[in-house]
Amino acid sequence: MIDCHCHLEQKDYDKDRDKVIGECRKKLKAVITSCASYNDLDLTLEIAKKHKGFVFCSLGLHPEYIKDIDEDKKKEYIKQIIKNRDKISAIGEIGLDYFWIKESEWQEKQKEMFIEFIKLAIKLNLPIIVHSRDAMSDTIEILEKENMKGKKVLMHLFGEKEFLSRIIENGWMVSIGPGILKSKGIRKVARDAPLKNLMLETDSPWFGFGERGTPLNVFKAAEKVAESKKLSFEEVEKQTDLNTINFFNIK
Repeated sequence: MIDCHCHLEQKDYDKDRDKVIGECRKKLKAVITSCASYNDLDLTLEIAKKHKGFVFCSLGLHPEYIKDIDEDKKKEYIKQIIKNRDKISAIGEIGLDYFWIKESEWQEKQKEMFIEFIKLAIKLNLPIIVHSRDAMSDTIEILEKENMKGKKVLMHLFGEKEFLSRIIENGWMVSIGPGILKSKGIRKVARDAPLKNLMLETDSPWFGFGERGTPLNVFKAAEKVAESKKLSFEEVEKQTDLNTINFFNIK
């Protein structure tokens, strides 16, 4: 099993991060931790270095933080991403979020930043991990305009079935997390998405449903995906692992 998207740099893990990762090592093949903020850059790289070969990382800027980062900080962050190109497996998470950011002028700034990071990923020849909340139509439109059809794009925590056929036509991947346990919509996505387009994630420390989530929750997601597709757990595990290894080019 591989958790293709979690956040091990979050404060929730400060007291026992190494212990959590140690427990994950016993049952998982790998985890990919996603840095979503400039402030978490150093810790993310440190975690990946300390647990090399098991923890891989992506670096990006969550659209929720659009108001918190000025142009100078963003330029410095991009410099650091370029400098650490060989230590990262993807750019992300990046994208659009109209749930937390309601003002149209800030949504436009999100779009500009999204495009900037897409161009960075193309320049560095890295996959992208996309966050889209209440903004899927604009998100897909930008990706298509930036010539990302057929490129390595992961729609993280995807649950909007009405857009699934377009995602698949564009050759992109979708990842499903523990939210599938409570959402009929996500179960329908799992049922209808080709297995070759699926990955599994936890978005830990979130989606613990009253407790702190960990990458081990990927098993719960896998079980429900298997049930939704009427496949064995082993079939889902084998193919989603292969998809993740190929997408992130991890060894």
